Amino acid sequence: MRLNRRWLLTLTAWLPLAQAARAQTPATSGQPPKFPPPVPDIPTSHIEATALAARNAATVRRQNALLNQGKIEESVQAFASDTRNHGVAVGRAGLTRVVTDILSTFPDYHSEEFDLMAAGDEVVMRQINTGTHLGVSKIPFNGGLLVGVSPTGKKFKVQSIHWYTLKDDLIVEHRASRDDIGMMQQLGLLPMTARYDLPKV
Repeated sequence: MRLNRRWLLTLTAWLPLAQAARAQTPATSGQPPKFPPPVPDIPTSHIEATALAARNAATVRRQNALLNQGKIEESVQAFASDTRNHGVAVGRAGLTRVVTDILSTFPDYHSEEFDLMAAGDEVVMRQINTGTHLGVSKIPFNGGLLVGVSPTGKKFKVQSIHWYTLKDDLIVEHRASRDDIGMMQQLGLLPMTARYDLPKV
């Protein structure tokens, strides 16, 4: 069962990225890529019918809601004291530094849940992230592309997929795949190219 759960969660996390990549693949004729009309993107939620999956989904949603409210200390309490971020043991203190830097760089930063799947001790959430570049980043999050960069005053809107592993109702592992290049393009820090449409939130 665990293998089946992981394959299901992996497919859910991978599918939106695969669709986006296919949409941006140039035609073989050498012509500029033609983008298909956007497909209506409807928020979905798939939670395994167990108390454990329901609790874990609620924990992740609560953490995201607290972050959107700017409640940093409360939001990091959803993580274990020895939690790992992208395979690195950072603990709550490390997460606090990262989240503080994100909100200093983008004071109106917001993560909107668009899809969520929960099975056993795993939760995957697809988000639409928005913000306005009004501060100078000091920590190399988002690939380190914004460290020391003067504020542009521009807004961004990109999607990201977050994978959480929980134990005893706390997040013990977090990994994410983000559209850092798209963010940098929208902030005017990289050349803009044609893009697929994001869900309207």
